Amino acid sequence: MHCAGCARRIEKAIAPLAGIELDAVNPASREARLRAESGAALRNAVTALTEAGFPPATQVLRLDIDGMHCASCVGKIERALSELPQVLEARVDLATRRASLKILEGADPGPAIDAVRRVGYQAEFIDDKADAGRAREAAERASMKRRFLWAAVLTLPVFVTEMGGHLVPGLAAWLDASLGRQTLLWGQLLLTSLVLFGPGLVFFRHGLPALLRGGPDMNSLVMLGASAAWGYSVIATAVPAVLPEGTANVYFEAAAVIVTLILLGRWLESIARGRSSSAIRGLIELAPETAWVERDGEAVEVALNTIEVGNIVQVKPGAKVPVDGVVVDGGSWVDESMISGEPDPVRKQQGDKVVGGTLNRTGAFRMKTGATGADTVLAGIIEMVEQAQSNRLPVQALVDRVTGVFVPVVMAIAGITLLAWLWLGPQPALGLALVNAVAVLIIACPCAMGLATPVSIMVGMGRAARSGVLFRKGDALQRLRDVRRVAFDKTGTLTEGRPRVVEVTAAEDQDGDWLLALAAAVERHSEHPIARAIVEAAQARQLDIPDSSEFESATG
Repeated sequence: MHCAGCARRIEKAIAPLAGIELDAVNPASREARLRAESGAALRNAVTALTEAGFPPATQVLRLDIDGMHCASCVGKIERALSELPQVLEARVDLATRRASLKILEGADPGPAIDAVRRVGYQAEFIDDKADAGRAREAAERASMKRRFLWAAVLTLPVFVTEMGGHLVPGLAAWLDASLGRQTLLWGQLLLTSLVLFGPGLVFFRHGLPALLRGGPDMNSLVMLGASAAWGYSVIATAVPAVLPEGTANVYFEAAAVIVTLILLGRWLESIARGRSSSAIRGLIELAPETAWVERDGEAVEVALNTIEVGNIVQVKPGAKVPVDGVVVDGGSWVDESMISGEPDPVRKQQGDKVVGGTLNRTGAFRMKTGATGADTVLAGIIEMVEQAQSNRLPVQALVDRVTGVFVPVVMAIAGITLLAWLWLGPQPALGLALVNAVAVLIIACPCAMGLATPVSIMVGMGRAARSGVLFRKGDALQRLRDVRRVAFDKTGTLTEGRPRVVEVTAAEDQDGDWLLALAAAVERHSEHPIARAIVEAAQARQLDIPDSSEFESATG
């Protein structure tokens, strides 16, 4: 999916399917959000998208399965897993006692464990520490960068030999005299061909099928414009006699440069998309990968996705709270700024609720799990931000309507231009007609119209998320343009998030450093954030902090 035209074709492919409700299609994040009434309906949607040229992204999960003994066990587990709507393919290996699942990227893998347990076996995920979405984005950025660099290296000699004479007087004449005009043309043909059918082949792979399906997109324009300029130049170089006199001109540099520039734009676009989606990844990474769960009276470190409601989890000092739950033993100060925006840690004791992703400070406690996976507060925040990023703003609806007819209209204008120059243009009419028709296609090639709005939404919301501001609705971002004043109901959300000592004022007959050291001697035993600020201030002044004894903490 590259532009709003692709999004419209996806909507058209999904529309006739029964049991599928399409929420939104976002060409910037390359995501489509839909609801399926059944597993069969979801698989029909996957098939329809694949046939339309937009196969959904998938990821592979692996399970360790305990209790398999024969081929009958394999068949039973495979059937149970294949019945899950999010599982596209399930394979179970008796020799390794492992299952490999191909599921839709982003789908909840938790039900796979339940399905295996329902048929009488035990299973747990094999955590390879890999983030499929991040790996795919990184691979795409690397591919785009590699394509652009190769295209730039191959295009530069073509551009210099053809257009350098306009910048450096005498260069063209010197090149013709030194190498020969025909040698230069064959060299340009070779290099331009490598650009088009090497790094630029991606436009043919996407643009030609779209054109054949009757739904040309921006890739189709790039393909048609560049290949028309290249094809005409090949004829002018190889068999100039077939063209009318005076029309055997070459436009290799136009074909090579437009492909290179658009590859540069795609690379920059992928960088912007990666930066904006890092806000979502940052929220996801707030939750730890593992947690200490009590099993059979002992604390065992397990993967986060294996924790179940009702499990007793131990949270150590400095660790992140893994899931939502209630404190059953112990106490601590927990930094809940990611939820409340308040910078001061909150005291947590027996019976208090804690939220997954928040940071435990200095104490330790045991908690009973109340919610896991998609049911946690953090998961709800991530879902809210993702929905806000994928929602269509009012301005985007206008853009979508324009881009829906943009490509066919541009192709029609190019055809009219060709015919008009052939009929009304001066001689050589054919050469001028082709040049101007190709110019129309090339000028319309960049995808800025279809991508500017969704990418701007993602970049804006991503930047806001990194600053701690989350949008609950997509149109809120557009409505900010009318905001002239912002009122905050408290100053806590505008601070650094931690207290510090900025000044020590002592009585006339007292030494401020001595008082600070004395206070630090007592406060060094406390877990309170203000106590920690006093100790840090004394250490920053390199004061000699005396020892203290018989410390008591009065909570309140």
